[in-house]
Amino acid sequence: MSTHTTLTPAATTFREGFRRALAASADPDTPQACLRAAADACRDELLARWARTQATDRRAKNGRRVHYMSMEFLMGRALSNALAALGLDGEMRAALKPTGIALADVLESEADAALGNGGLGRLAACFLDAFATLGVPSFGYGMRYEYGMFAQGIENGRQVEHPDHWLKFGNPWEIPRPELRYPVGFGGRVHGEGSGRRWVPAERVVAQAYDFIVPGHDTVRVSTLRKWSAQAEGAIDFPMFCRGEHLAAGRNRLAADLLNWVLYPDDSTDAGRELRLRQEYLLVCASLQDIVARHLKENGSLAGLGERNAVHLNDTHPAIVPLELMRLLVDEHGLVWKEAWAITHQAVSYTNHTLMPEALETWPVRMFEALLPRHLEIVYEINARHLQVVRERFPGDDALAARMSLIDESGER
Repeated sequence: MSTHTTLTPAATTFREGFRRALAASADPDTPQACLRAAADACRDELLARWARTQATDRRAKNGRRVHYMSMEFLMGRALSNALAALGLDGEMRAALKPTGIALADVLESEADAALGNGGLGRLAACFLDAFATLGVPSFGYGMRYEYGMFAQGIENGRQVEHPDHWLKFGNPWEIPRPELRYPVGFGGRVHGEGSGRRWVPAERVVAQAYDFIVPGHDTVRVSTLRKWSAQAEGAIDFPMFCRGEHLAAGRNRLAADLLNWVLYPDDSTDAGRELRLRQEYLLVCASLQDIVARHLKENGSLAGLGERNAVHLNDTHPAIVPLELMRLLVDEHGLVWKEAWAITHQAVSYTNHTLMPEALETWPVRMFEALLPRHLEIVYEINARHLQVVRERFPGDDALAARMSLIDESGER
């Protein structure tokens, strides 16, 4: 009786990919080298599943794609999840036998992706896993933080925090998407153009996409976590560099890099609050441009945008979505307000995680106007229409209207 075992295509791909990647490594006898080789081998199968999933979703005539927007995705270590989802645990153990390295040591060598902090980020990660497993067309949208929150240590009996440089040795799981780059503006002025408005930002950065593929379990479908990294729009100021003003020559690069560094920068100062607002707008602006571009490519027009796409906001951080979507639809694509608002109302949904006032973000009008002047105009317009309905339904109740206004007039606006 033959004892030969026929390998599945996925197992064959993994075995060949692992051998090839490990042979090319400069330090093949370490858990880190085995981790990178396993990730490379898994990526081949994950990319094949990603391509099939996207092709299936594009062909679906009546489907709706979910876009889950969150400042946090606590994904955890990817290798153990990928091996389990792809059914490659046994192959991984077999591949490690000649090296004498234990699977547990390889799993332990993987850095935790510092893209989330607690329950909010873990919920977001679980949703992506569930979307893939249940066959729901989906994208997650987040930020590619270089340091995340912090790495905790104990010195002299006290907690100390250090940068969590989780990308120090690279991330073998992410897939750069150099073709997906979107401009993101800040500041500037708004000009009238006929009956319309045009925002001319004073600053621009470019949001560069990196994908992380999330496999489902007992299915060949996957979800996608698309992370944005801010990059300078232009090169260094070369004449300034040649004059010896080296730091000043690269200030636009530093300004972009700041957006990538830390999840939840300390907002006890105006500088910290502004940095948070910039991060949140970068996430929203790039993600919505990506969503609209995909819809136009698949459908040829904006018709059905709200019906075919669900944009879900995970807590308050992406709350600029309705404003940015209205700006894109009205200012960039020429829709009238009523039509754009109907699409926005149909597409956008929101989960609130707490009612504690200190956890509900608010922004000084002066800061919002300085960074996002066109969006503040849209806030005023939405608020005026909203309060008109409130006053019609509850005539004479000015206190109720004040409480329900999007603008808080008590103290600093």
